[in-house]
Amino acid sequence: MGISMLKRIFKTAEDVKGVILDYGGTLDSRGVHWSEVIWAAYQASGIPVSKEQFRESYVEGERELARNRHILPQDDFHELLLKKMRIELGDLAKKGLIDEGQTEQWAQETAAYCDRSARECVEEARPVLEELSKRLPLVLVSNFYGNIDSVLRAYNIRQYFKGIIESAVVGVRKPNPTLFRLGVDVLELEPEEVLVVGDSLRKDIEPAETLGCHVMWLKGKGWTEEEDAYTHACMISDISEVLKVLNCE
Repeated sequence: MGISMLKRIFKTAEDVKGVILDYGGTLDSRGVHWSEVIWAAYQASGIPVSKEQFRESYVEGERELARNRHILPQDDFHELLLKKMRIELGDLAKKGLIDEGQTEQWAQETAAYCDRSARECVEEARPVLEELSKRLPLVLVSNFYGNIDSVLRAYNIRQYFKGIIESAVVGVRKPNPTLFRLGVDVLELEPEEVLVVGDSLRKDIEPAETLGCHVMWLKGKGWTEEEDAYTHACMISDISEVLKVLNCE
């Protein structure tokens, strides 16, 4: 969708008095599902598995991280990734799909690849966060592992946010709209005064809309072809478009 069309939809953009941003997939991967970033890291390291085999271990890794406390509050993103890669690759080795003796080397390589990718994306988003935060209060709302504050500080973007609502801390996960309600409360605004920007239609955009918030969907490569086929009236393809639509440029 063109900026001019979005500006017509946001003809009341002057009524937006605060912004809620998602983190994972929105600020750190240009709207692309993180499984795609990690799969690219696997390919770069030459890990000999199919994408289907990788995706099964990716899901198992997420389940293991949810079941047990592997990620500590002080872990930055590289440390998080290293732990996650060890779990995924360990699962593949347990299935006999890769050589167990190579898992640590591959874990180091893929974690470093993904950390570099995330840093690059965050640096692209930094000017947007800086400009937005000069004009409007920002709150981060994220499904994360309990260490998002450490991740933001390591990437030097924590200062842009008035507050953080993190699923592992509050005990509620998106798509439950409660997370966004908490974000609105931190902003001390009404939902109709808040813009929510996220990369997931189901987890960010739809629950925010149920509250009455304005939304912008940063659409990139999703988890499924079905997700990729979805459209929305307020889609953007680059985080910088938020500034253009809100007339911040």
